Amino acid sequence: MNSELLLPVGNMAMCLAAVHHGADAIYVGVPFFNARGRSADLTMDELKEMIDLCHLYGVRVNLAFNVVIFQDEYPKVIEILKQILPMGPDAFIVQDLGLAKLIRAMAPNQRIHASTQMTVTNPDAIKLVDDLKIDRFVLGRENSINEIKLIREKTDKELEVFVHGALCVAYSGQCFTSESLGGRSANRGQCAQSCRLEYELFVDEVKKDLGPKKYLVSPKDLMGIEEVPTLKELGVNSFKVEGRLKTPEYVAAAAKNYREVLDGAPVNLEKRTEELSTTYSRGFFSGWLHGVNHQKLVDGTYSAHRGLEIGTIKEIKKKAVMIESTRDLKAGMGLLFAGHKEDQGSKIFTALRIGKSFEVELLQKDLKLEKGMKVYLNSNEAQAKDLQRGWSSREHMKKIPLKFLVQGLYNEPLLVKVTDPEGREAYAQTISHLAPASARPMTEQFLKDELSALGTTVYEMGSFECFIQEGLFLNHRELKDLRRELVEKMNQARTTRKAQVESFELRPMVKNQSLAGLNILLRSKKQVEGFAENFALFQGYKDIIKSVILDFEFGKDYAPSVEIIKSLGVKAGIATTRILKPAEYYNLNTIIRCNPDLILVRNLGAIEYLREKAQIPLIGDFSLNVTNSLSLDYLTSKGLESVNVSYDLNQDQLLDMLEFSDPSKMEVTLHQYMPEFHMEHCVFAAFMSNGSSFRDCGKPCEKHEVKLKDPYGNMHFLKADQECRNTFFKATPQSAGFLVKELKERGVGSFRLEALNETPEEINLKIVTYLKLIKGEITADYALNSLKVVESYGLGLGQMNKSDTYKDRKKGATT
Repeated sequence: MNSELLLPVGNMAMCLAAVHHGADAIYVGVPFFNARGRSADLTMDELKEMIDLCHLYGVRVNLAFNVVIFQDEYPKVIEILKQILPMGPDAFIVQDLGLAKLIRAMAPNQRIHASTQMTVTNPDAIKLVDDLKIDRFVLGRENSINEIKLIREKTDKELEVFVHGALCVAYSGQCFTSESLGGRSANRGQCAQSCRLEYELFVDEVKKDLGPKKYLVSPKDLMGIEEVPTLKELGVNSFKVEGRLKTPEYVAAAAKNYREVLDGAPVNLEKRTEELSTTYSRGFFSGWLHGVNHQKLVDGTYSAHRGLEIGTIKEIKKKAVMIESTRDLKAGMGLLFAGHKEDQGSKIFTALRIGKSFEVELLQKDLKLEKGMKVYLNSNEAQAKDLQRGWSSREHMKKIPLKFLVQGLYNEPLLVKVTDPEGREAYAQTISHLAPASARPMTEQFLKDELSALGTTVYEMGSFECFIQEGLFLNHRELKDLRRELVEKMNQARTTRKAQVESFELRPMVKNQSLAGLNILLRSKKQVEGFAENFALFQGYKDIIKSVILDFEFGKDYAPSVEIIKSLGVKAGIATTRILKPAEYYNLNTIIRCNPDLILVRNLGAIEYLREKAQIPLIGDFSLNVTNSLSLDYLTSKGLESVNVSYDLNQDQLLDMLEFSDPSKMEVTLHQYMPEFHMEHCVFAAFMSNGSSFRDCGKPCEKHEVKLKDPYGNMHFLKADQECRNTFFKATPQSAGFLVKELKERGVGSFRLEALNETPEEINLKIVTYLKLIKGEITADYALNSLKVVESYGLGLGQMNKSDTYKDRKKGATT
């Protein structure tokens, strides 16, 4: 397929803006199940209207079904698919592997796109899920151009790349901060925008003064318009713009500018930056398209729309402000003034050029402005009105060219065939037969004029061929009826899609009893040595210690630690990194060389690589986002012996899943520090060095302990992994110990205890406590009270204790 421009849509106005400004395709959320929980859901009638409208204009419609699905939701999901599939959506964008499996079973020919929420950043992940026949993969925003090139060389699947819009600092599908702070799952479209909050940086327990920089994990917006020609040459199939919560004007500006560049127009960066900035911008950067640059990705001084920087305040007058700027300022423009405390804004009432400055009178009179403040242009009424004409003025709207072929013979009806650009045809003929004209015979020009009168339709006459005998007559009214019939038939031809929908049913599973055991995850060699030195504490529970899994910041300590664990007669495991990029196989090969008894796999690509390269048992981690039996079944069919279920699940959802799953293949984390953000952005490098990457940052992560304090007083531990990616861990750990008895009775095969920064003594006390709880020697209440003694920031019951995490926060939500 040719390069596609894909625009975001949240309502009909945004849809019209996309269609009439050059979109090849749009994406819009599936009602009740889409990753934009703050947007209003369309009704089914509204969705059908939008799909039909787009298909009339030759624009494809991709439906975002990009959330994890809970077990009890499958009946509703199946019912929604039965309603939507006959509408003929061009594709479903899917995160959940179980949902992909369901759609493929219900509609074998339906196109499926893997969402960026599936965290696909390498070709191995694409190969793993080949049997799902996924047509397109939306790559992680963190993939660079060079990495996209390597992926393109390894697959013939379609690739979709984000080129414009907001950047999530965390890897999509790997953010649990919203969940941790407020029980709002980003994997359910309930993102709390935690990355846009203010944070304080603590280094070795001391607050570091960063001056005005307080938005430490809020990246600038992505603008990859300069990179479009290169990406197009690499074979990227779809160029995606983020922004289903933005305005129609934002959609129109993005569509217009990216359409022109995709079609070969000069980039003209300065002009395009201005037009795109005023509709929405937190400042633009190329994101990760050129690799990491920790000094430029995050500015740190703001986290919301500012627009385009145009100058500074030169002087404050009694009724006006002198602004030094080369930009031509006019009444109606919106200005933002950036200060150390807060941004302030106002529209311009009057603007008068005086030399290299403007004397500006503002509509807002009570602003507290100071000389030297930076000035931003963050709205432009004239530009907005010009963009709006694209979908509100008939002469600016998109038209579909039709080829007309007309035949008229004596004593025969007039025959007309129209053909659209995709080759669809519609035929019509008059009721009356053509007869000799007594006066004013029908001419070719007359027919062309009448048939091209398509002003109120989506069509225009593209070409016209006419074969008529001279001197014939046709009633003018019949010609109008024929034109109307052709339009209706072509509309039907362009909007009708055939849908084959198969039935699908889930059945509860017969349970096999299994002996529940504990997997212990340790994060330092010191913790391993402490575990070994005090192994006598655990001797009476050796039968329920399933393994000790190593998750270290540095791989050099893996081999000796594996030997220590094995010498105790305990299985030793090693965890992979959470992300796998192309050519990042050193870590996986190091793990294989250490010859552990098992490997904890955290991403789809690593499953594929390890099952081909190693004969070592694999178990899956929470980062695979398993929330239902279909996803669990799919991953275990790929060779995983068990999977740690998603941290999105609460106790009710977990118990629902157990009814339809093999519990012996499920692992539940009992104790952990919630891993909130997992990100390519390195806070250590950005704010503790002048380096742009690991090559020149001085590696402060190796020398210091770092925490970030959020506005609610929560302290978040920060750790780097072997690929220099950062993870936030919430300081308050959480325990699901209260569920142990019931989960054992239901046959859950594995539990997990995760360490973070504890001393060997502290982690050993936790291990003993949970071993006793699993064995039934102590109660859950006793265990929790014992654990609270060693937790510096307290102990919570966490996500599992919540009865309902999915709260409807949609604007104007419909049912």
